[in-house]
Amino acid sequence: MRGILASSIGVTCAAALALPLAPPAAASAASVSSAGTPAPVADVATRTVGTAGARAGARAEVPGSTQSLPLRPLTRDRASGAVLGLTPRTVRTFSLLGVVWDDPSVDLHGRVQVRTRAASTGDWTDWQDVETHYTQHGADPDSSEAASGKARGATAPLWVGESDGVEVRVLPEPDAGEPEDVDPVGTGSDEGASGGEGAGEVSTLPAGMRLDLVDPGEAEPGESAGGAEPQAEPGESEGPEPQAEPGESAEGAEGAEPAEGAEVPRTGVMTAAAKAASAANSALVPLGATQIPSLTAEETREELVALRGTGLTEQQQAKPYIGPRPSIVTRRGWGADESLREKSFVYTSKVKAAFVHHTASGNSYSCSQAPSLIRGFYRYHTKSLGWRDIGYNFLVDKCGRIYEGRAGGVAKPVKGAHTMGFNSKTTGIAVIGSYGSKKPSSKAVKAVARLTAWKLGLHGMNPKKKTSLTSGGGNLYAKGKKVKMKVISGHRDGFNTSCPGGKLFKKLGSVRSKAAGYQGR
Repeated sequence: MRGILASSIGVTCAAALALPLAPPAAASAASVSSAGTPAPVADVATRTVGTAGARAGARAEVPGSTQSLPLRPLTRDRASGAVLGLTPRTVRTFSLLGVVWDDPSVDLHGRVQVRTRAASTGDWTDWQDVETHYTQHGADPDSSEAASGKARGATAPLWVGESDGVEVRVLPEPDAGEPEDVDPVGTGSDEGASGGEGAGEVSTLPAGMRLDLVDPGEAEPGESAGGAEPQAEPGESEGPEPQAEPGESAEGAEGAEPAEGAEVPRTGVMTAAAKAASAANSALVPLGATQIPSLTAEETREELVALRGTGLTEQQQAKPYIGPRPSIVTRRGWGADESLREKSFVYTSKVKAAFVHHTASGNSYSCSQAPSLIRGFYRYHTKSLGWRDIGYNFLVDKCGRIYEGRAGGVAKPVKGAHTMGFNSKTTGIAVIGSYGSKKPSSKAVKAVARLTAWKLGLHGMNPKKKTSLTSGGGNLYAKGKKVKMKVISGHRDGFNTSCPGGKLFKKLGSVRSKAAGYQGR
């Protein structure tokens, strides 16, 4: 049985920072040369770290950066109908991108396409679509997080790997009232931004549109990248590896050995914010742990009794329905910069259901890159979208590794921002990747089942049953409406969206059965 430590919480935070854009003369230097090679551009980033060498030297203080480039009206392309975008340009190295706009309540009725240049080879990719329907991930409409004034609308983040060039075009929907003519503005010019002077011709698109380029930063030496790969249960074949609201509380505070195969834990001095995030898991692992190791079924039952104390009935103490605790990479394990999030933790009263998502960020990542993707999502959610922290409570990569998401403690009912209208009394689990046309790996499906069996078991919930939730407002259910929801649901069950993708959504029946089995039902 793991030792139980007293938990306390305390944090620091850094507000989102937006620096002035480069002057038009500098930006216009980004125009394509006669040889077809984009020239450098001097757009200013938020909390920028310059060269790779400088980034490596300063990464403990500034792990990552965000470049923000306003989208401009383009000379109209009669074939594509493009009216906003960026011409090919050289930028500082980044790995993840997304398009952001001012009002989170406004939907983008159009198509966003990007192509990027690989930093290692100098080759440009083909055009890629960016998932535009992402605002349904987020805080409930009347929550303090949504009412902070910081939130913005955005596309899903797209992982493109280390890149140093980018081109973007936004194509309005055919019936979006596209004008007959769009005046050319000059290739690469910073004049006439959407929503500003001279931009009336693109009024059908959200105001203040910009491209955010995210460098997720480099992990510190010795940081765990996830530890040992999850092992299959006997008889299971995994196959090849794929390529504070009312009634709730907000806490603030100051604040095991890794599983076999994990790297040495990070040993650097922890900030107050890092101590707070780690201390939230102190009932499970020592302060500073990079990984919460898995437990056997019996150890998990003993831990549950210890966590709940006298709150359990004799029958529950004898044999509670809870799955064995899976191994979970902590925020310290994936390298979270704790200064990005808000200092307090917000909890809901319990967890009655789990909503499954996909990140819609593409599938072209290796499992060793998953911590980098998560750092990118975290920076995108906090710096670009204005959320208090990463939105998901947990993330799962295609190798079946599970990662702690929003800070506050994996065993606690942390309130996330994942399913607009149903963030209270739920937990959000995102499988990293896009699963509209691609099947999720069996390892990822199994990991979601193991995680839900444990997390829902902490609150006595049966994965095969339904539960009653009250809507906080959304496009399927009005605020205050009581809804019968499956205990393990897809995002689309609570909001009109394609998330978690058709292929992953079809696997939820299997997830429910497996999770119930892990609980011993």
